[in-house]
Amino acid sequence: MRRRGIWWGLCAVLAMLVAVGVAFTQQSSPADGEPEGGPIELASTEGDFSLRQLEEDQLAVVFFGYTWCPDVCPMGLAVVRQAMERLPPAQRRRVVPLMISLDPERDTLARLEEYLAFFGEAFIGATADPDELAPLAERYGVVWRRVETPDSAMAYTIDHSASLFLVDRDGEIQRRVLHSPTSGPLQAALEQALSEG
Repeated sequence: MRRRGIWWGLCAVLAMLVAVGVAFTQQSSPADGEPEGGPIELASTEGDFSLRQLEEDQLAVVFFGYTWCPDVCPMGLAVVRQAMERLPPAQRRRVVPLMISLDPERDTLARLEEYLAFFGEAFIGATADPDELAPLAERYGVVWRRVETPDSAMAYTIDHSASLFLVDRDGEIQRRVLHSPTSGPLQAALEQALSEG
């Protein structure tokens, strides 16, 4: 009986830890509702980038992360690549994948270009100084913070939420897709949004 009580206690603690982790990873909406989105104008691996450069029928898949991220970012970018590969060519042309780095100290445009080349030619990397990134991330409901890791060779990591945003040229968020290890949710969101556009 005592073992059963300990087991249930451990299960409750584990469930709570998982819930907290998921809440941080998925919390990408401000307390007053959905993210407002809005314009994105940043220096990028393709020159000055603006959502206004998109054609009327195009959508940007916007992802906030950083190149030193050990797991969530490469998985998220791989999901974007897989979802795009599964679209018909005519629809694939209408998707612009954009990674916005939350680590401008290390993520130069040259590094972003080299890193994103692993995921495909279509990927654009962008960043800005922290004063410019902070209000942009806030408008998109992105939660992020620098975590010092003095015992690590990296010196610090960036904890951040990992939603993907399907955004049109006016900065309007058409869909928000929560982080997933598979491309199904993003592909379904893309197909639906592209069919409406």
